[in-house]
Amino acid sequence: MIDVLLFAGLKEAAGQEKLQLNISGLTIKEMKEKLIDLDLPNVKQAMIAVNEEFATDEYIVQHGDVVALIPPVSGG
Repeated sequence: MIDVLLFAGLKEAAGQEKLQLNISGLTIKEMKEKLIDLDLPNVKQAMIAVNEEFATDEYIVQHGDVVALIPPVSGG
């Protein structure tokens, strides 16, 4: 299992702050494509951290990883 932490608009869209997914062995890019199917906005533009370190789309998630999705935000 992979814990996926959601922030800002992604958290609001999902109605929860954490998802548990069985996606071990997928790349971050493949994980994002699966999350698009869950109607999470801006997931393609989200910055990704795995185990508290930023990761690229090529990173392969493993069982036990904690993935944080940080969408683009704006403010003033």
